[in-house]
Amino acid sequence: MKRAFSTIPNGFSVDRPWPSELRLNPAKDRLTLLFADGESFALAAEYLRVESPSAEVKGHGPGERQTVPGKRHVKIDRLEPVGNYAIRIVFNDGHDTGLYSWSYLHELAAEEETKWPAYLEELNIQGLTRD
Repeated sequence: MKRAFSTIPNGFSVDRPWPSELRLNPAKDRLTLLFADGESFALAAEYLRVESPSAEVKGHGPGERQTVPGKRHVKIDRLEPVGNYAIRIVFNDGHDTGLYSWSYLHELAAEEETKWPAYLEELNIQGLTRD
């Protein structure tokens, strides 16, 4: 899916991350984000799935975060716009409850080098695997 935005909507400033393009690769296992400031990131479907902002993953309060195993081969079925502020990512495992705001997608991209190893360590500590 390619989604282009020609203007930044009211209420958004150049200080807030704003995507100019979202592109899902043909294999549906990588989402490329191009932000209005020129930053570009490619995020794996697995990473997006295990870092979902949904209550299933994040919980309803502090300390409730769940480690989601077995998502190495997850794919993105589709992207659904949610207003002007987010997308819903529908995964082929049926998960579709996370709303990924532009700010959260930017956070995931900017912090992937710390979030991904932390996730792998959580799996290891809990005796879980990516498969």
